[in-house]
Amino acid sequence: MNSIKAGFFVTGTDTGVGKTLVSSLILHALSTRGKKVVGMKPIAAGKENGKWLDVELLQTAGNVRVAYELMCPYALDQAVAPHIAASQEGVEIDLATINSAFQVLKKAADYVVVEGVGGFLVPVNSYQDTSNMAQSLGLPVILVVGMRLGCINHALLTVQAVLRTGLPLLGWIANCIDPEMQVLEENIMALQHRIDRPLLGTVPYNSPPDLRVLSHFVDLSEVI
Repeated sequence: MNSIKAGFFVTGTDTGVGKTLVSSLILHALSTRGKKVVGMKPIAAGKENGKWLDVELLQTAGNVRVAYELMCPYALDQAVAPHIAASQEGVEIDLATINSAFQVLKKAADYVVVEGVGGFLVPVNSYQDTSNMAQSLGLPVILVVGMRLGCINHALLTVQAVLRTGLPLLGWIANCIDPEMQVLEENIMALQHRIDRPLLGTVPYNSPPDLRVLSHFVDLSEVI
């Protein structure tokens, strides 16, 4: 077993901006370089047809097989804010439990790609939020910006929140979630001008997503 060489914490400007897709693309891109990679979704809120689809996608994109409970210590049924979903199920989300699972994963892979839940400041229990989870893991951050109306403000606020934690912000990825978005390139340029971190890729809208194709739009050369 190798100790971890690197890992990433993938956060987003909001829920539904494509964190799982981008995390899967990162896993796929690393695996094609011959790296041992595993994804982690510490908290999944929302079960569909008896499955947590985000976790399933990360599991498929990685090439290291681990116990489901290590990839996702907290699998919650309701697609609502995680602290509310946990409360409804009588569960208290404990960051120490998440960190223990992460410690096992990082011994099994060269890279662990950890996907956050919701945005960067979403509560996970009565006194901690996703930023505290990122800090407890100590991983550098990659920001997913869902390209849609309003994304500039959400992106810049999230950048400020990440930098306040003291964690390195490695860069950001523009994920084109709205195929009808107007002045897309102008929005990306505005963000490039205002975010003092590299744009690591622009992922085009693709439905259904093809990981093999879309992974070519993510450039990790500046961060690995």
